[in-house]
Amino acid sequence: MSELDQLPDRDFEETAEWQASLDAVVRNAGPDRAGYLLRRVHEYAARSGVHLPGLLSTDYINTIPASSQPHFDGDLAMEARITALNRWNAAAMVTRGSRLGLGGHIATYASAAWLYEIGFNHFFKGKDGDGSGDQLFVQGHASPGIYARVFLEGRLSEEQLDAFRREADGHGLPSYPHPRRLPWLWEFPTVSMGLGPLAAVYQARFNRYLHARGIKDTSGSRVWAFLGDGEMDEPESMAALSLAARERLDNLTFVVNCNLQRLDGPVRSNSKIVQELEARFRGAGWNVVKSLWGEAWDPLIGHDTTGALVHRLGEVPDAQMQTYAARDAAYVRKDFFTGDALSGVAAGLTDAQVTELFENSRGGHEPLKVYAAYRAAVEHRGAPTVVLAQTVKGHTLGSGFKSRNANHQMKKLTMDQFRQMRDLLELPIPDSALNGDLVPYWHPGENSPEVRYLHERRAELGGPAPVRRVVPRPVEQPPARPFEALQKGFGNQEVATTMALIRLVRDLMKGKETGQRWVPIVPDEARTFGMESLFPTAGIYSPDGQTYEPVDADQLLYYREAKNGQLIIEGITEAGSMAEFTAAATSYATHGEPMIPFYIFYAMFGFQRTGDQFWALADQMGRGFVVGATAGRTTMTGEGLQHADGHSHLLASTNPAAISYDPAFAFEIAVIVRDGLRRMFGERPENVFYYLTVYNEPKRQPPMPAGAAVEEGIVRGIYRFRPAESPDAGPRIQLLASGTAIHWALEAQEVLRSRWNVHADVWSVTSWTELRRDALCADRARLNGEERTPYVTSALSGARGPVLAVSDWMRQVPDQISQWVEQDYSSLGTDGFGLSDTRDAVRRYFRVDAASIVVAALEQLARAGEVAPETVARAREQYGPQG
Repeated sequence: MSELDQLPDRDFEETAEWQASLDAVVRNAGPDRAGYLLRRVHEYAARSGVHLPGLLSTDYINTIPASSQPHFDGDLAMEARITALNRWNAAAMVTRGSRLGLGGHIATYASAAWLYEIGFNHFFKGKDGDGSGDQLFVQGHASPGIYARVFLEGRLSEEQLDAFRREADGHGLPSYPHPRRLPWLWEFPTVSMGLGPLAAVYQARFNRYLHARGIKDTSGSRVWAFLGDGEMDEPESMAALSLAARERLDNLTFVVNCNLQRLDGPVRSNSKIVQELEARFRGAGWNVVKSLWGEAWDPLIGHDTTGALVHRLGEVPDAQMQTYAARDAAYVRKDFFTGDALSGVAAGLTDAQVTELFENSRGGHEPLKVYAAYRAAVEHRGAPTVVLAQTVKGHTLGSGFKSRNANHQMKKLTMDQFRQMRDLLELPIPDSALNGDLVPYWHPGENSPEVRYLHERRAELGGPAPVRRVVPRPVEQPPARPFEALQKGFGNQEVATTMALIRLVRDLMKGKETGQRWVPIVPDEARTFGMESLFPTAGIYSPDGQTYEPVDADQLLYYREAKNGQLIIEGITEAGSMAEFTAAATSYATHGEPMIPFYIFYAMFGFQRTGDQFWALADQMGRGFVVGATAGRTTMTGEGLQHADGHSHLLASTNPAAISYDPAFAFEIAVIVRDGLRRMFGERPENVFYYLTVYNEPKRQPPMPAGAAVEEGIVRGIYRFRPAESPDAGPRIQLLASGTAIHWALEAQEVLRSRWNVHADVWSVTSWTELRRDALCADRARLNGEERTPYVTSALSGARGPVLAVSDWMRQVPDQISQWVEQDYSSLGTDGFGLSDTRDAVRRYFRVDAASIVVAALEQLARAGEVAPETVARAREQYGPQG
């Protein structure tokens, strides 16, 4: 049964004739010939305008036949010498570093050298033209080869190569592409596998966004992502393929190095990863270019009139293909060239030719094949392109490395292996240079033909690559009015801090100077966060605009898509949203255009789900605002365990670039956002990003208390919001609270005073994490002989009574500051899984409500001898079970 059975056949006889013709071909010429004819007809039908579903996979041969290869516009012999030098210096750098046990990876670049060199010499645009150039996502384990090339260019010295993986003094080379560690070279961190392809898709998409909104002409920029075939098993690697095809991102090229090996063995031992990837990319709507075989295969495939050779190539599993690369000619003749037709092919080949076919003649190792594939990619229009290039892992490193399962863990070559490599690469390195214990780097000289050629090619393409370039361009700070509106408070109106923040951002987006630089990003929860007011005004970005009439077109806040829309609604994908945020947050470096991304999400699904991407964001030195909305373990009534976030601040605290705040009031948000704009986009921008948690619980929003100390305290992490009414009478306690917990503390303050004659100061802690970091800096300063007091210690200095901290987070969040508080310290929090119920019931369950705070405060005072134990017993009895 098929879908065709549902359609009426208007001419049964004609159908039968076609079927009979196919039967005849199968009987007389075999199934391979029948398949060939059907595919030819399929291709012809497509060219003739007959719409048929595309084929998901093609034969296991090159997409571009030898007869269609374009003219190569370079000096092939010169480029071969340059590539050989880079191979040598990459292996030498890692081997020299291995003397100290530092490790490194050799085999990946050895397989991919020509994939990079053809790009650098002919395709990758530099930033000297429009300031953007192309964006290169380099495969992390191939970094030694990039360092070797940069050394040849004269941008790195031998001393710097010897500092590979030696970063403690601040001048070494990082193991992988780490922009934060080498900010003049690397643009994108890629070694956390799977994040590179995802980030590349959204980088290409953001380039189009900038262009569509008139921020910058990025039409000349192309994103190149170099990936491993094993890496494509990461879910993130494939997560955005449909987006790239749907939005026709023909400014994007994936180059998948199909060396058929992952870290410990074959990628697909019993099948074929290239064919699998081809089907998945074609199915997603990508243009696929396969570069599998080198020139030695061209005449064999060209004379394969029976299809036996192509059929055999398609049936051999990958693990066996790797075995052929490591075995002699006799083995290959016996195992691969089976049957009369193939035996006849092998009979016409010498043993050297047989081994050459599988050892060296792979498409990814031959510059003309790679050039043809790249040319096809950049000339294709209407869809992104993936180049599937077959290589041998460890190519040119000798029999000890080549195609071995363990070569990812092999970190050095012996001197004998270097001699063999020198001979194979035909490098002019004398034996005398290889007599010592330390393999030398080899540079032909800055005025050599090789180096001059290299510089000439890069000059034609717009300067060096890769390169990261930041031109200082501060963003004009917005006027005070939007911030002052929040600082005045909302009177008797109850407003959730989520709504207060959205109002502030909405007003800032109206600003004449900086408004267009805001990039609001939402993973399909805009209405949950009250952002629908932005739909008709800012518009929702869509490369196609709005080709339909929205169902709510008659409403004021209708769903308006536009080609120049400002709001990005990603759909249900936190990973995609995070990748988009990263592209926007680093636009100041990638394109010289500082943007202000504002990414708002369900708090539970932020750091927990995409923590690895936040780490990459920090590495890439992204700047912007990340907002965990509907925050807290107890504010999401009815949502339950998987929606109740009581730990994201703990996760965020592990990220050194995340400036985390848990504001309680709208005026605190105004101060924090204003300070964030200054720090990230002012005259001296810092490479940090802000994480704010806001709540969906409507509460009274008072005006900002007067005094400069309040604003300083908000920024630095703590200030006294409401002192005790009778500061000198009765027992005393200090209540510290953040976020929505401030309201429980304020209620407890009143109960303690009116019913138990205990007087409490209530402090708003806007950032437990920033207080801790300040204290850690003070500790480090004291180790260096500098006297410095942590801010939290100074703020609470002299405050009477013990300290009780409370929040809607795990106790570990407020406990971050405990060792720097001189008073007796205790905390309440929401440890454990969330659950569904009313807010009051859940807060009583976690023992963080006002009554629980009262009991905990009395217990703490009783331990200090400030109240009688009987008082605590009466309180427990009065307020009932505490969970």
